[in-house]
Amino acid sequence: MQALHSLAEAVLNLLTPLSLFHVAWATLLGIFVGSLPGLTATMGVALLTTLTYTLDRDTAILVLICMYVGAIYGGSRSAILLNIPGTPASAATSLDGYPLALRGEAGNAMALATAGSAMGTLVGIVLLVLLAPPLADVALSFGSFEFFWLAVFGIVISGQLTGGASPLKGYIAGLLGLMVAMIGSEGIHAHVRFNLGIDDLNGGIALIPAMVGAFGFAEVLTVMYRPDGVLVDARSSSFRALPRLIDLWRYKITIVRSGIIGTLVGIIPGVGEDIGAWASYAAAKRFSSERDQFGKGSTEGLTAAETGNSAVVPGALIPALTLAVPGSAPAAVLIAALFIHGVRPGPMIMIEQPDFIYSVAAMLLLATIAIAIFGLSLTRVFIKILKVPRELLMPVVFTLCVIGPYALTQRLFDVWVMLVFGLVAFVLRRMNYPMAPLVLGIILGDLLDKSLRRGLTLSNGDLAPFFTRPISLGFAVIIFLTIIMSIPWVRSTLARLIGRTRTAAPALKGDNS
Repeated sequence: MQALHSLAEAVLNLLTPLSLFHVAWATLLGIFVGSLPGLTATMGVALLTTLTYTLDRDTAILVLICMYVGAIYGGSRSAILLNIPGTPASAATSLDGYPLALRGEAGNAMALATAGSAMGTLVGIVLLVLLAPPLADVALSFGSFEFFWLAVFGIVISGQLTGGASPLKGYIAGLLGLMVAMIGSEGIHAHVRFNLGIDDLNGGIALIPAMVGAFGFAEVLTVMYRPDGVLVDARSSSFRALPRLIDLWRYKITIVRSGIIGTLVGIIPGVGEDIGAWASYAAAKRFSSERDQFGKGSTEGLTAAETGNSAVVPGALIPALTLAVPGSAPAAVLIAALFIHGVRPGPMIMIEQPDFIYSVAAMLLLATIAIAIFGLSLTRVFIKILKVPRELLMPVVFTLCVIGPYALTQRLFDVWVMLVFGLVAFVLRRMNYPMAPLVLGIILGDLLDKSLRRGLTLSNGDLAPFFTRPISLGFAVIIFLTIIMSIPWVRSTLARLIGRTRTAAPALKGDNS
């Protein structure tokens, strides 16, 4: 009841005309960003962060969260109508959304995607309010030893679970991120490392220019290489504004299950919305009585994917707020924005600012209401947005990629950082290397470095506490098993052993009878 009261109070504090105006424009801008192929949620949040310095803390965080929620939802528009996911989170949506649009049910598909996204975010909000405070209490027992393993775990698990890339490529990308994080003054004695004689590198690589380059400029280059998508003929499609209530009721279990799966996936550091969508989609297919329709225009599959990816948003904010470890790439930018605006995420947040988590939940709730209203009322507008030629759009995006990092410190050096990271990320993408572990390595590198050396200082150089303390040991075992299970030979051997066990069990039962 206390949590419900705190959430209601936070919502009432945000119900001012100015706050609602910010919710409206930021969410609508987020939907447009997500709708346009090549403009990802991470890019939108990163670029908008550079424009929020003059805003007060709560308004700035509200604007960024609305951008985040809107962009993840907006990716379904192009996934359904173009068969090109506007964001990686909407890749699973295109499997059934586009076939539905080809059958003339584009409106119904977009209405279901809107309802699924809204309900998925609501499930995530409930779990955020319930799980974040106790997780913050648990995190108070973390020391340097536990935070070291938490940083390693975030990089390893994001490398393991990223899209269609091999785990080895994910690990390499994560290690590259860690190497970049080691550049500049280290955090304990301020000793300058790996600056290559360039004074501008003494302060290290700033997160925002690196992320704008890796997710913004690289995306611009990637989109220009990608062939144009074919828009579904609007004249042959029914653009029904509201979802059928019978469909929502029929898939109520799928919606709740996908919401829970998406939130739990979001809690895992660095995994992201695309994995939440695929995990929810796979679970829906496994338990569905209509599994043969999946991939051919299944309304249940579409609903599961959209519910799952939207539920990741509040889920990703749980570790971001309580552990200062991002659950997704956009959440990583939000952590940077929180520090910029005077909020220190981490285990102390429930002591220093106990009401802030409920304020974030209220912001998510208002953003959810906004995507429901815009999504159901502006379907035809989104179709017109998708017709914007990319030859006109990408120069504008590139300009924002240049302006954003420069606005951060007014240093031309940060623009060069953005360009270098963009070019490197573009080359890595062409070789199918994932970007999430790279960026997460940059974010967690400082935490890993400080925690390792503080732990060694506390133990007088003894490594034993890293493996004997209960939480540290648990993290170490999980990391070891994750790496071992990513080796193809181990997986195939284990699969053969399980297969032999299953075939031997019936034979043994027959002998006993």
